[in-house]
Amino acid sequence: MAKTAKKARKGGDQPTIAVNKRARREYEIVETYEAGIELTGTEVKSLRAGRVSIKEAFGLVKDGQVWLVQAHIAHYDYGNRFNHDPTRWRRLLLHRHEIDRVAEFTREQGRTLAVLQLYWRDGKAKALVGLAKGKATRDKRRDEAERDAQREMQRALKYQGRR
Repeated sequence: MAKTAKKARKGGDQPTIAVNKRARREYEIVETYEAGIELTGTEVKSLRAGRVSIKEAFGLVKDGQVWLVQAHIAHYDYGNRFNHDPTRWRRLLLHRHEIDRVAEFTREQGRTLAVLQLYWRDGKAKALVGLAKGKATRDKRRDEAERDAQREMQRALKYQGRR
């Protein structure tokens, strides 16, 4: 049976678990990578329930491995005494050349690995992480002004056809 037929029968995956809008506003994203996440069983169940926050999350390279830091995955309600620590460091699974690129990029001041999104792919939790440079306040204001101008233009085009 085809993979898509199985998904259609099962109801499919929930595509997006969490989105970090703040990261896109605070940082200029240079490059993005898809990373697997090493999780325990109760963490997966909490993710399926949508009980996660990545507002403060970021990636850190330590000893040749990339770690997801400050991501909060709530305790699983039906877990027992072996429930996970909500803010533990979780390993991000990347290829060696990607890890080397991330390590090289984050060595410089004002650069980080931002967690942009958590989602499901073929039943496995994935993280979209981006190499990010901090934006200055004026850049944030300029981006906001551009968004407002674009919104006004779309609004004007929408109402132009009604006259």
